[in-house]
Amino acid sequence: QVQLVESGGGLVQAGGSLKLSCAASRSIFSINAMGWYRQPPGKQRELVARITYAGSTNYADSVKGRFTISRDNAKNTLDLQMNSLKPEDTAVYYCNVKAGLRIVDYWGQGTQVTVSS
Repeated sequence: QVQLVESGGGLVQAGGSLKLSCAASRSIFSINAMGWYRQPPGKQRELVARITYAGSTNYADSVKGRFTISRDNAKNTLDLQMNSLKPEDTAVYYCNVKAGLRIVDYWGQGTQVTVSS
């Protein structure tokens, strides 16, 4: 199966920026959509940003204008550029890929993002 590994998380002050990357163990075909989810402490996992096979993007209202999702096919990575970070952005961020005729979900193990102040 495909292995997804997130990186780029860490501690950043409010107003700062951070870039998350999701690396796939191999090229993924038959992708329906890819996205980033996050789970704040004590809260449910929520969709942050998504990019479809056709390249359409969707963002949670809370991150619109601040976050940008992108895919680098050459490096088999999915990135999330996060700007103007707020303390409410603090969460474990997960990479997700939906692929195959059955639309199987692949998940990374998550990377911690902590926004201070």
